[in-house]
Amino acid sequence: MNLKAVKRNKGSSRSNNKLREEGLIPAILYGGKNPNQNISVEKKDVKNIVKSDTFLSKVLELEIEGKKEKVIPRDVSFHVVSEEPVHIDFMRIITGKKINLEIPVKFINQNDSPGLKRGGVLNIVRRKVELQCPAENIPNDITVDLTGSDIGTSIKISSVKLSENVTPTITDRDFVIATVAAPTVIKEPEKPAEETVAEGAEGAAPTEGAEASTKDADPAKKDDKAKESGAEKKPDDKKPAEKKPPEKK
Repeated sequence: MNLKAVKRNKGSSRSNNKLREEGLIPAILYGGKNPNQNISVEKKDVKNIVKSDTFLSKVLELEIEGKKEKVIPRDVSFHVVSEEPVHIDFMRIITGKKINLEIPVKFINQNDSPGLKRGGVLNIVRRKVELQCPAENIPNDITVDLTGSDIGTSIKISSVKLSENVTPTITDRDFVIATVAAPTVIKEPEKPAEETVAEGAEGAAPTEGAEASTKDADPAKKDDKAKESGAEKKPDDKKPAEKKPPEKK
């Protein structure tokens, strides 16, 4: 990708803000034997790629006053509110030198994974991997082929084919990039209709007629009711008959 830049004098924050208002992004170019150079680039030229995962590992051809050189973005500063880029650091690429870069991971052939076809989930452990790369041989991405991967498969860095003279910066272990895991939600098989009907009948409430016959057939309950009703009745308060005096003859 070609990118045009113009030289700028190292100015104050006010002058840099004025550049931003004009649609330019202040930047700096460093590295190699040449001195650091203050430049600015058009925002419209980088706005589509500056927030992408590959921007900080993408080799660009920077043209300054007709002179072209290969560079790589090393850092981008964004505004805290608008999230617009406000400054970019570019580093010159020197042939024969190695640099450490975080390279994004790309997964291909998901449709050829038996594990994913059976409902498995691709669990991505690392979306980027830091690699040590020759300046003239920087990969755009790390390609992981999922063909044949089944549930339980663990994809490690050793199983990934890297470009010549490109090595991971982590060398003390064979780290995992992704796994094909079992599905997190397992559906229970549906019960046959006959079993559902039988379960419903077993727990159904008795009908009104059946409830009445059950109450009538329980003699113990009848006796209890009779005793309760008898206990509630009080004896009649009868006064003794008055005795008449004997008649005189």
